[in-house]
Amino acid sequence: MGEFAAGVPADERVVARYARLMRDGDPAVRASAADAWDAWESTHVSLDPGWQPGQLHADARGRANFATLVTHFWAHDCFLAGDRSVLARADELAQIPGVLIHGRRDISGPVITPWRLHRAWPGSELHVVESEGHGGEREMELTCRAIDALARRER
Repeated sequence: MGEFAAGVPADERVVARYARLMRDGDPAVRASAADAWDAWESTHVSLDPGWQPGQLHADARGRANFATLVTHFWAHDCFLAGDRSVLARADELAQIPGVLIHGRRDISGPVITPWRLHRAWPGSELHVVESEGHGGEREMELTCRAIDALARRER
């Protein structure tokens, strides 16, 4: 993790530190943390041999929003751990439609995570895109289709 983890004490999780930085009262601290998070995200999101790291979010607000959301969820183990977790209570989602879309080559999110949620969530759909990592074109296409289908669904 190199420079990304510099200054994080050994007894603190890197993601917890960044989640805290994204809540800092100083806008410069938040912006710096968001920029660092964006750069790190770009370097690790795919096992695709052709992957070229680059800035993921062109505007500062997009970087800050993304880093705030991701670090919050990751700092809380994506709400998938413990007896009150989404995974432990997935049967309660039975009446809520859900489509999980995941790239097999996503190094930051192993495919077993959405697979476990899918197995526990009655009526959910799981689409694994074998040729992509994190947020590739096919995944975006499937996401748009899923959103359209959910929007057309009768309530």
